Amino acid sequence: MGFKEWIIPQDKVFYSLIEKESKMVLEGANVMSEIMENSKNIKELREELKKIEEKGDSVVREIHQRLNRTFITPIDHEDISKLASLYDDVLDHIWATVNKMYLFKVTKVTPEMKKFAKIILKSIEEINHAFKYMKKMDQEEIEKQSEKVHSLENEGDVLLNNSYARLFKEKNPVSIIIMKEVYEYLETILDESEDVCNVIQNIVIKNA
Repeated sequence: MGFKEWIIPQDKVFYSLIEKESKMVLEGANVMSEIMENSKNIKELREELKKIEEKGDSVVREIHQRLNRTFITPIDHEDISKLASLYDDVLDHIWATVNKMYLFKVTKVTPEMKKFAKIILKSIEEINHAFKYMKKMDQEEIEKQSEKVHSLENEGDVLLNNSYARLFKEKNPVSIIIMKEVYEYLETILDESEDVCNVIQNIVIKNA
């Protein structure tokens, strides 16, 4: 087996696993968005989301296991590991947000929560596209996706401030504490999504 024939399968494996993880995160974002539209189904959808989160963890473990066994990879070991871990954090926070809503019995979804879910879903859709361009090392397209994700993160910052302003008009201190935490988790998902996109952009710059 020649050198080229030996390395190409590794390209396919790692890119395939990263794309698989991306699809899991997108599925998780879709489930969270569905919950925000109809919180009455939160119990069943929470269980569905937990299964997605566990599958995502399994993919990340496989990525790390393969990294430990593979000397030559299509992009740096460190970059693959960082990308997989950061995107796993996004899915973990999606799960944590829904889980807190369920445990704290948040049955009334606010307009801000719905808007957060839509922004998050859009951001993750953009990152899912970015993964495909990363495989092609298409720097121009990656920059376009990065700009979109950055803009969505800024939109999330503004929404968080507006959410606080409305929240502190509430009279129930327990409700304020709970909802403040939920809003912060939602905004964290957008921060972490932007981190993922930044890593993708750096990978393309290094390897294009």
